[in-house]
Amino acid sequence: MSLRQKFTGTGIAIVTPFNEDRSIDWKNYAKLVEFWIDNGTDYLVVLGTTGESATVHGDEKQQLFSFINAQVNGRIPLVAGIGGNDTLEVIEGFRKFDLTGYDAILSVSPYYNKPNQEGLFQHYRMLDAATPLPLMIYNVPGRTGQNLTAETQLRIARECPNVFATKEASGNLEQVMQVISNKPEGFMVISGDDALTLPMIALGADGVTSVVANAYPKGFSDMVRACLAGDFAEGRRQHYRFTEIISTMFAEGSPAGVKAYLSEMGLCNNISRMPVWPVGTALHAKIRELMKTVDAIVPV
Repeated sequence: MSLRQKFTGTGIAIVTPFNEDRSIDWKNYAKLVEFWIDNGTDYLVVLGTTGESATVHGDEKQQLFSFINAQVNGRIPLVAGIGGNDTLEVIEGFRKFDLTGYDAILSVSPYYNKPNQEGLFQHYRMLDAATPLPLMIYNVPGRTGQNLTAETQLRIARECPNVFATKEASGNLEQVMQVISNKPEGFMVISGDDALTLPMIALGADGVTSVVANAYPKGFSDMVRACLAGDFAEGRRQHYRFTEIISTMFAEGSPAGVKAYLSEMGLCNNISRMPVWPVGTALHAKIRELMKTVDAIVPV
């Protein structure tokens, strides 16, 4: 199966469920994996932002990578989230993690340091030379504080042969159009923003790595498939079912919002690691009431 076949459609930036003591909840993790696969997810991204990678440390990262590989058992493709703001530390992660069963690595652009565009390019150039797997860029300036411009993304796409895709979460459709219209043949553009997935596919994107699909894998995957098939009338109909879900899911940050939904579904505890905190009482009540309406019309 080609990379395009593996990563066209709906991937999920999966949550990491925790117990009351904030240890990893392996029982619910296994249950979630089956829920995602049974409901038509195309691939899973392990230890991305939604997986609270910033507060999963040391041996836990390898335990997570290995557990998900064993649970999935080759049924759908897997992506390992390995990124950071220290280039050499990211490369060390490439070397030390056992990524058996994984098909690609997602690596977020460096945060906090705020390198210039040349620094961002050189970061990915070094990762390209060291990666053991095909590599996805992750551009999310709302979290990193620094946009990876269209020009820099295109330069990476042309000069770094192991970088096959960009997860674009800038929220800037003009930038998305610049990347899509000028990218090398075969280079993939993947939405990193649930709310903009439909317009991005209309512009030529290949799908989404979703947060919302943690809770609504079938409904959101159906919307993406309709759009990819060119049925935008059906895509729009399904897209607007998710408008308020997306709004409430991100109103007080992610993954706090999606864990509120998953806890209401009985799929995991409403617990994150500090400093992420559950959504407030008012928002949680709104989510609970919204779910009573949408669950009748939006398949999970």
